Amino acid sequence: MKKLKYLLAVVFVITALFFGQKPVSSENFNSDNFRIQFGNVNIGGENLNSDTYDLSTSIGQSFAEKFSSDGYIVRAGFQYLKSIIPFSFSISDISMDFGTLTASSPSTQTTNLTVSFGGAGQYQVTAIEETPLQTFDGSNSISDTSCDGGVDTCTTSSAKPWTSNSKYGFGYNMTGDDIPADFINSTYFRPFPDRSSAGTPKILMSSANVGKSRQSTVTFKINISNVQPAGTYRSVITFTATPSY
Repeated sequence: MKKLKYLLAVVFVITALFFGQKPVSSENFNSDNFRIQFGNVNIGGENLNSDTYDLSTSIGQSFAEKFSSDGYIVRAGFQYLKSIIPFSFSISDISMDFGTLTASSPSTQTTNLTVSFGGAGQYQVTAIEETPLQTFDGSNSISDTSCDGGVDTCTTSSAKPWTSNSKYGFGYNMTGDDIPADFINSTYFRPFPDRSSAGTPKILMSSANVGKSRQSTVTFKINISNVQPAGTYRSVITFTATPSY
């Protein structure tokens, strides 16, 4: 019997870039969780309306146009591509407690990811584990899943069936909106990439379609063998939500 508590960390990364063709004033906004860079700060802007019209205005934008060249496209101007849906990202539950684990008896927990997006580009949500599931002193760990093995060996970028209770490890499944196509059904799993082993974040959700409350469900699964050392195991998963405009 093993006791494991699984924690999730959330990091929001929101970066908007606006470029002009001549020197202009600029402003940067920072917090512990995000950084927003603006090429200039408009001196005025407002939504105006009456019974016969709706008018959105901004004053002070240096250029309002689409600029393109080999290797880049810049869309500048508040009204050029105005999002009608503010970007938002939320996670329904950021602490997963699996309780006491029993050998060869998989345990699962779920959390919901919700994204609203109205920009001109696309958004993406990525995830990475900071370390494998391990005890606080790091002396014991639970390996990441390889699913059922053989032809059904999963990787951090390719989900495969994980149905055998004699295959051990930790992994995740995705269902819902804007998820990778390799999550064919609820039996398909991947291991998380591991930052401590030079892994890189993998995309969990991505779309160029405008939408409100796009939602997916992440199902975390752990299965241990009867020789797994007893202890309290933990890890941190970092989710990063990034819009483009």
